[in-house]
Amino acid sequence: MNAKKAGSLGVSLLSVVLGLIWLAPLFWLVSTALTETTFNMSFFPHSAFTFRNIRYVWNAVPFGQYYLNTIILVVVTFCIQFVTSTMAAYSLAFLNYRGKSLVFVIIFMQIIIPNDVLIIPNYLTVSELGLIDSKFGIMVPFLGSAMAIFLLRQHFKTVPRAFGEAAKIDGANLWQTIWRVYMPCAKPAYMSFAVISVSYHWNNYLWPLIVTRSPQNRPLTVGLAIFAKSKEADMQWSNVCAATLIIILPLLMAFFIMQKQFMNSFISAGVKE
Repeated sequence: MNAKKAGSLGVSLLSVVLGLIWLAPLFWLVSTALTETTFNMSFFPHSAFTFRNIRYVWNAVPFGQYYLNTIILVVVTFCIQFVTSTMAAYSLAFLNYRGKSLVFVIIFMQIIIPNDVLIIPNYLTVSELGLIDSKFGIMVPFLGSAMAIFLLRQHFKTVPRAFGEAAKIDGANLWQTIWRVYMPCAKPAYMSFAVISVSYHWNNYLWPLIVTRSPQNRPLTVGLAIFAKSKEADMQWSNVCAATLIIILPLLMAFFIMQKQFMNSFISAGVKE
């Protein structure tokens, strides 16, 4: 065996080992959630297979309301980001106006700043607007996305200007030009950002915890944290794991069904200039 084949085999074995390590917590979570309730943590549960924990958790906590709240937050936030980011990216890519470079630098800097740093000013702003304990109050800080603007701008700049000018000559207005010319060319960037946006807002915990106070507006992550500390959890790992499985199941199914599209979107959405 030559050095090249040996190196390739070593990389493959390392990938398998890392994959198994990554799957270990998921395996423990699923196996614990689908076996008889227990107070002990065990990687290989010995009790019988059952859906009792799933049914108990679903009936003990208003997960149906939490699911509805989370879906509304994720879908509405992404739809608004889709429009605002597209328009902002187009303006930064093709329009000429004073201060455009400064605007781009400010947007790029927001990618570097963690969202948690902005919690206090965001909370004060949402409080002044009277949006505390509301779904829109959770969405307000995320209605524009610096990451989406940056990705789309880079993709738009790879599209020849002649395409847009030809569309305008044919009578297309600004939005029709963006919709029919530039957006199809930036499909990988939209797909990549959709994965980032949906997964982030589905799993977001700290900001919704601070803003919400009632079950009518709590997302799944906050509901899980409250359930884990409640008497309904009964201090049993099976119940906590069952609640966690209920929350992550949609994202797991989406990933396993569409993993090829996910990977291709990130590969083809590389930064271009």
